[in-house]
Amino acid sequence: MWFAVSDNLLAGPLENRHRELGASFAEFGGWSMPVSYAGTVAEHTATRTTVGLFDVSHLGKALVKGPGAAEYVNSAFTNDLRRIGPGKAQYTLCCTEDGGVIDDLIAYYVSDEEVFLVPNAANTAAVVAALQDRAPDGLTITDEHRSRAVLAVQGPRSAEVVGGLGLPTEMDYMGYSDAEFSGVEVRVCRTGYTGEHGYELLPPWDRAEVVFDALLEGVRAAGGEPAGLGARDTLRTEMGYPLHGHELSLDISPLQARCGWAIGWKKDAFWGRDALLAEKESGPRRTLRGLRALGRGVLRPDLTVLDGDAAVGHTTSGTFSPTLKVGIALALIDTAAGIADGAKVDVDVRGRRIECEVVKPPFVDTRTR
Repeated sequence: MWFAVSDNLLAGPLENRHRELGASFAEFGGWSMPVSYAGTVAEHTATRTTVGLFDVSHLGKALVKGPGAAEYVNSAFTNDLRRIGPGKAQYTLCCTEDGGVIDDLIAYYVSDEEVFLVPNAANTAAVVAALQDRAPDGLTITDEHRSRAVLAVQGPRSAEVVGGLGLPTEMDYMGYSDAEFSGVEVRVCRTGYTGEHGYELLPPWDRAEVVFDALLEGVRAAGGEPAGLGARDTLRTEMGYPLHGHELSLDISPLQARCGWAIGWKKDAFWGRDALLAEKESGPRRTLRGLRALGRGVLRPDLTVLDGDAAVGHTTSGTFSPTLKVGIALALIDTAAGIADGAKVDVDVRGRRIECEVVKPPFVDTRTR
């Protein structure tokens, strides 16, 4: 796993609940987060087959408000906010002028004068600072990190669980609706990070327990489990979803990470536009690929990928796939190496070579079920 333990961690609104449930904890993004309750494989399997409940309240929140808020956000981030409108959310990227990625995030289009942002925990301050630094007069950009909790209900029975609370479930993917449960205002969005049908619920930070307890009851009634960041990592890796700091960073561009689909190439302006257009024209020097182990062994981040005796890249994420029962990894592979999907490469794991097949993610196609 990619977790480490340290002191002086921030606590989410549900830490006591997680301790009551017997969760193990570790650091992620400066926060104390539940890694697992019943075990990562069991929680992963529950999410793929029934439903899992994740507390991801460590995710950042920020608000851009005032005349021209949506227009300003659109001029800053890569994706084209004009493709959506109120009641919709959009995956987008905040880049530097040289094309590096400060963060990837979700933008909720509330109105032309209000955009709610959900960045990654460790990058919230950087995103807010970048927006504040260039904001025109009349706009306010505030860090709202503790304004809302984020509860993800993911899996084939997620609609049953969320609908069981009387909350809306029929919105399109990336659509959202503001509703109420037991006197608590909740923003419900058809989003997630697992590849399964799912929802992310954003109640007020100080009322999160009311919603979490009700969701947990529904999840267990549906045969599901509370799930921690261990399962979240294995699930997203099976889908090939990028994680900032691994597949995206100040040194890894959206094009290298296969996120060019989240760039509004026809827009007149966004941060990093010139650098990314130049990279698009010349072609990225490396590209994110999937690796599926053909032999025994677990793949991890930061391992060398070999084509014969030549180093051609490195892994960015790696894990054992509970669904496929094999080792899988995401890796940045040099374009000049000319390695096609289906080719065989080796990964150096502490001096031992593990043969892998190069594949195009996702490793698991949840649409066929």
